[in-house]
Amino acid sequence: MRKEAPLVEVIIEIPRGSFLKRGSTGKLDFISPVPCPFNYGSVPAFIGLDGDLLDAVVLGPRLPAGEKVKIHAFGSVGMIDGGLYDDKLICSRLPVPPWKQRLILLFFMIYAKAKCLINLTRGRRGRNICEGWREAESALARAIPRANVDWKGPTNPF
Repeated sequence: MRKEAPLVEVIIEIPRGSFLKRGSTGKLDFISPVPCPFNYGSVPAFIGLDGDLLDAVVLGPRLPAGEKVKIHAFGSVGMIDGGLYDDKLICSRLPVPPWKQRLILLFFMIYAKAKCLINLTRGRRGRNICEGWREAESALARAIPRANVDWKGPTNPF
């Protein structure tokens, strides 16, 4: 019997196809030379190990910025960004097939290299690497429930 994927609420920060990379507070982080291939946002109920809201990718059609969606997390991608561990929940209406998992990982491998260049131009140190596909439950277990913390925004500059 297959276990049910965790259900999370995600707030969309970057609609699929957008060139503008915004953080969880809405501040513009950078302008990308390529459009974002997914809807990208955060899970406001959890704080990730990087001190910001837990990141989430929502697969499927373009969703508007600010939209809240309840959706299943079928996996996560482990990232290190600027030396800080940063889970990315991978959310979808349907399970993510292995071929799509590989494409998502390829994107995040390329993204890690690009983020390394961005961090260098900003004078920020620390390693940037994609560590691979993980279980959604492990990312949620590492995250801090926001109900336990008075979160006022990310603790690190991104």
